[in-house]
Amino acid sequence: MTTTLPMFPLGTVLFPTLVLPLHVFEPRYRALVDDCESGAGEFGVVLIERGSEVGGGDVRTTVGTVAQILQVERFPDGRSALAAVGTRRIRVTQWLEDDPYPRAEVEDWPDPSTATLALDEVETLFRRSLALAAELGEAGAPLDVELADDPAVATFQVAALAPIGPADRQAVLATESADERTQRLTELLTDGMELLRARLGG
Repeated sequence: MTTTLPMFPLGTVLFPTLVLPLHVFEPRYRALVDDCESGAGEFGVVLIERGSEVGGGDVRTTVGTVAQILQVERFPDGRSALAAVGTRRIRVTQWLEDDPYPRAEVEDWPDPSTATLALDEVETLFRRSLALAAELGEAGAPLDVELADDPAVATFQVAALAPIGPADRQAVLATESADERTQRLTELLTDGMELLRARLGG
């Protein structure tokens, strides 16, 4: 089953359960926020593979996340600051005309039922990666950040907070299942730690 959803392409990846702050200033996205507030308060977020967040003409991924608006603060000049939270994954089945803002036909993409995930290795690699990034002076999540008790949710948190790039985060979001996310994160974190150690000189 597909539905039509307003879409907000960004240079970042939103995961379910994670909070997204946005500064809205383009007229088309002001209209999107207005329509969302008068409706269900939802819009889709997808990563821009190539191009810019401003002005259009971008190339977008087809796997994203539905964002639910939590709060909107409006400014006198028409800009707004909003906070939204990711609720569920979606796949884009068809992009529609960007009028008055990007829209797409989407379908929900829930995780299939899965065996209990073993996240001990992923969490260990995650915290070691954070420590190495901190040694390099890079801003990031605190080393003692708490992960969710739900292992599937924890995989999204690790992907969002680990010192990896947007393309790698998108690859994690687009995995078929939580089990596959765990495997992909293990690979990405292991490779990432090697790069971080090389930058530290050994």
